[in-house]
Amino acid sequence: MDLTRENAWQTLTEHVQAASLRRHCLAVEASTAWYARSLGEDETLWRVTALLHDFDYEQHPTLDQHPQDGAPILRELGYPEIVIDAILSHADHLGVPRDTPLKRHLYACDEISGFVHACAILRPEGLSTLEPKSVRKKLKQPSFAAGIHRESVVAGAELLGLELDQHIANVIEALRPIYAELGLPA
Repeated sequence: MDLTRENAWQTLTEHVQAASLRRHCLAVEASTAWYARSLGEDETLWRVTALLHDFDYEQHPTLDQHPQDGAPILRELGYPEIVIDAILSHADHLGVPRDTPLKRHLYACDEISGFVHACAILRPEGLSTLEPKSVRKKLKQPSFAAGIHRESVVAGAELLGLELDQHIANVIEALRPIYAELGLPA
């Protein structure tokens, strides 16, 4: 299989029917791609990995299944181990070391991309005026986007060696060009 964004999107859409989960994967893709470009890394590799990081979640929604039960599916489809290993590393419960920039950035972008998206949904102007301080304020409200692990948001920024506000600002910037695909207002 050719490692292309188009092939990854096809794999994702064959396994994920929920629009919300597809949008989450798009948000994580945009965030990790932003960092790949900033760091001079392989943007295609990072996009493919991010798009596929939760491709098995509808089939395997529990910690005893996700993402480890998706790995054999990706292998059967011909995805390289670098993609599969990075996807496995985004799950805290597996203990796969985050020993590459790709692994660290995938982990760091996963929860915060979802949280920033959730914040933007509530705003009439979407991402266009969203600022880190507004996101931090919402992070302090446990009932808001309750499924997002706040500890992972903070740990992700620390893993990258960034202040949380800077990481949030980077993610906001990364998501702005795809606001329409995320179902957000202009």
